[in-house]
Amino acid sequence: MKLSAIASALNARLDNASPDIEITGLNGIERAGPSELTFVANPKYAGSARHTKAAAVIVANDFPAIPAATLRVEDPYLSFARALELFYQPERYSPGIHPTAIIHPSAKIGGNAHIAPYVVVNESVEIGANAVLLAHVVIYRGVTIGNDFFAHAHAVVRENCRIGNNVLLHNGVVIGSDGFGFAKTPKGSWYKIPQPAPVVIEDDVEIQANSCIDRASVGETRIRRGVKIDNLVQVGHGSQVGEDALLAAQVGLAGSTEIGKRAILTGQVGVVGHCKVGEGAIVTPQSGVAADIPAGALVSGAPAVDHRAWLKYSALLPKLPDLVRALRAVIGEKSVKK
Repeated sequence: MKLSAIASALNARLDNASPDIEITGLNGIERAGPSELTFVANPKYAGSARHTKAAAVIVANDFPAIPAATLRVEDPYLSFARALELFYQPERYSPGIHPTAIIHPSAKIGGNAHIAPYVVVNESVEIGANAVLLAHVVIYRGVTIGNDFFAHAHAVVRENCRIGNNVLLHNGVVIGSDGFGFAKTPKGSWYKIPQPAPVVIEDDVEIQANSCIDRASVGETRIRRGVKIDNLVQVGHGSQVGEDALLAAQVGLAGSTEIGKRAILTGQVGVVGHCKVGEGAIVTPQSGVAADIPAGALVSGAPAVDHRAWLKYSALLPKLPDLVRALRAVIGEKSVKK
């Protein structure tokens, strides 16, 4: 594809280049070759841009001039994602139902569906148009799903859950597994609390591999529009995740957690039950949230506190042994003087 065509598709300003350069693909800035396109979104790679072998680099509008050709845009990372779509289209699946699939006669599936080997669709299920269910996907009874649903192999949607349009489930996702609810008996054993309430997944949600969204005993667990959930995430029963929130790998939400719109929980964050993370808040990796987090906050640590305070704590930690020795010395001197 010619560089001029890519620039036009990205609405980019092309500098320092012939528009007829042929681009064969995309790559990282340190690996890109003379026929490839790359990008700079992170400032730490700005130096690499001066020495890259790439044919052209997608950069921000105010990025300094470099020897390579540049495509200047408002958001280099987003533009790189769109450039990838010009070269790499997702695999298409032809409509059809494999003979090994088991579909209950009462199930309703919209047109253009691709139902792969060993899929199971139970009674009273409703699925919209253009669905793709790959091998071993199981849809329990009473589930309703909108249009353009895509479920990779071994995804499971449990009974009576509701899923909107344009939802993508990766391998091993479980929607509607039982919430972790047990009442202690007088003898000290655990009595299972029924978990009949459904999970509701709104439109444009993507849930990646081996993540679990638990159903509740009462009410519902709801994942709102545009949420993106990474691998190995646990969303506890009765939790609410706000629009366009991001949950990174190994995040764990205990029951009845509330995550605000556009909040970002990075890797291995844990949130105690009934806590609220405010709109637009960011929780940094391995933090433990034990109290409500206000909207727009940036927090770190366990228990999570303001990020700037956490940086001060972290700087002091390596000095603690010396501080303790100095304190003991001072205390000892005062004792001797007495």
